[in-house]
Amino acid sequence: MSILFVILMYAGWSSMFSLGKMALEHSPPLFLTASRMILAGVLLLSFMLIKNRKAFKLSIKEFSLIALLGVFSIYLTNAFEFYSLQHLTAAKTCFIYSLSPFFSCLFSYFQFGEKLNRKKILGMFIGFIGITPVLAIQKGSEKLFSVTSYLSLPELAMVGASICTVYGWVLLRFILKNFSITPFMANGLSMLIGGIIALIHSYFIDHWSPIPVASSALSPFIGGLLLMTFISNIICYNIYGVMLKRYTATFLSFMGVLSPIFASLISWLTLGEPLSPVIFLSTGVVSIGLWLIYSAELRQGYLQKKQQPA
Repeated sequence: MSILFVILMYAGWSSMFSLGKMALEHSPPLFLTASRMILAGVLLLSFMLIKNRKAFKLSIKEFSLIALLGVFSIYLTNAFEFYSLQHLTAAKTCFIYSLSPFFSCLFSYFQFGEKLNRKKILGMFIGFIGITPVLAIQKGSEKLFSVTSYLSLPELAMVGASICTVYGWVLLRFILKNFSITPFMANGLSMLIGGIIALIHSYFIDHWSPIPVASSALSPFIGGLLLMTFISNIICYNIYGVMLKRYTATFLSFMGVLSPIFASLISWLTLGEPLSPVIFLSTGVVSIGLWLIYSAELRQGYLQKKQQPA
């Protein structure tokens, strides 16, 4: 049943690429990030204030780690991601985001001492082979920002988003495993901190009059904002926090190879973006890498077969 929750979680997250692309028609990236994260942070922290006020008693070390989580997992991840969405298709952006498992293996190795054996390295190699063809397809406005014949700035920014989000998940797992902090508290406070940083950044680079959203676009912006906040920040982020107590960050990241399939279908239905057979084929190749890493982690004992009592 928990695997089903993981699949549904990634289906929800995949819809964010299409919803985000639509929301960017009405708002600049940083203001969209700030609005969404501050709203979600306030909602989650309000819930914690009603449920358990003692949860707000954090040490300096605990607060510092959550603040670091806010910088990487919230501010940098979303700033890079929404910049990329302005120039790439939703499906391609989501697929590049699937690089995260490879960075997760490396971060988990240094943070938790999770060993990289031959099977994991082979899985990573196969995954890279599967991802490479996607970088050559669906060239659109990113051509204007090309760095090489294969890579553009929007694509590199999406790689940066992948690195930042994986570091954030590894950091979140470290916080949840070593401190008496709930996923709601860690996510709520990190979202508020990351959102405030994004808001300050937006104030200095966006055109505010009085906010960087046209009055005619205010209603669709608010509607999209509420939908994105509910699906991603309230539901998916907290499911991920719970799943991190059972599965490794590496395995959960590799389950994200399902995301491009969901993202392609959703962007086809909502944005009219054409379905690319390359993305489906590449996802199949990357899934082989997922299976290799999953079986390796199962043998190493990093995956729990049964839910541990809370």
